[in-house]
Amino acid sequence: MGEQKGVEAVERALAILDCFSQTPGPLPLAHLSRETGLYKSTILRLIVSLERFGHIERDDTGRYRLGSTVWRLGAQYRAGFSLGDALRNALEDLVEQTSETASFYVRQGDTRICLYRVEPARAIRHSVAEGVQLPINRGASGKVLQAWNDDLPAEFEEIRRAGYATSHGERNGEVAAVAAPVFDTAGDLRGAVTVSGLVTRFDAETVERISKIVTASAARLVIPA
Repeated sequence: MGEQKGVEAVERALAILDCFSQTPGPLPLAHLSRETGLYKSTILRLIVSLERFGHIERDDTGRYRLGSTVWRLGAQYRAGFSLGDALRNALEDLVEQTSETASFYVRQGDTRICLYRVEPARAIRHSVAEGVQLPINRGASGKVLQAWNDDLPAEFEEIRRAGYATSHGERNGEVAAVAAPVFDTAGDLRGAVTVSGLVTRFDAETVERISKIVTASAARLVIPA
């Protein structure tokens, strides 16, 4: 069966919202037109509906930002994991033990989304925003989210044996990370717990120490199926 055809107007509206996935805004109309390839007049017509339903807001300068409905839907999405408090506590514990940034990522197609994150008090740290969408083919959490799939490529067998993945400067040349899988009670992969920081602080000894901390934390997090 071939791919079903979508509704063009809806896809155009969603393309406008996608402009905010990497740049939260506020964004000018010219930026939205450039990123989507749509005429400004078309965008303005679509924004009328997006504003009506609270997905986009216009500020006093005439630029656009995400509306409160997006925040509400995001909160509902996170609530669906039924483990918000436990994840927060686990990440805070990881920060306390490692003094580095701790995050929880989930997979969405060919990307990974930072659902939760806690940052350390230290001045120089890896900072990542909750809700940010990143490529799945770079970074420790991306490797984990790919490795525990039914169609397992041979390159990920070592990660499955080790129980965790590492990365050094793959997405960002200055950042290293260690990630481990989180499963639900049915044994299905639900996400990846990650500790990340500056490459200069992640030598072999530190990576080994953090990998034990991260895998132990991930093993304690079991999401209801």
